[in-house]
Amino acid sequence: MNVGVAHSEVNPNTRVMNSRGMWLTYALGVGMLHIVLLSIPFFSVPVAWTLTNVIHNLGMYVFLHAVKGTPFETPDQGKARLLTHWEQLDYGVQFTSSRKFFTISPIILYFLTSFYTKYDPIHFILNTASLLTVLIPKLPQLHGVRIFGINKY
Repeated sequence: MNVGVAHSEVNPNTRVMNSRGMWLTYALGVGMLHIVLLSIPFFSVPVAWTLTNVIHNLGMYVFLHAVKGTPFETPDQGKARLLTHWEQLDYGVQFTSSRKFFTISPIILYFLTSFYTKYDPIHFILNTASLLTVLIPKLPQLHGVRIFGINKY
């Protein structure tokens, strides 16, 4: 029995991305990041877009694909501590609406960034590499896979 636990889910990490207003908050956060970067005087518009994309993808990689476990006490006997947040999302079920949203959002940001940087080769390479670092771990074939043993424990 979990004394003092106030949530009804076995693992709240599985449903947090489906909570009310989460997608809007996420989009507003990315928009605010971009506005802050645009307000820095010595950043050009292409640099601000590229930084928005790279910072967003770095944050997404760290929070969804690198950090494992859950900040909550869960009665699952330690199963969640071996999984990243992405693997816990929607109990591991693939192609749910929240997984689709968090897969499509970096792609949309990538298209916007590519357009506003006018497809400059340096920006394009940086943005493409950044996009691939967050899209590849989202593939269903890599669910639970640790390449080269990285992040195994």
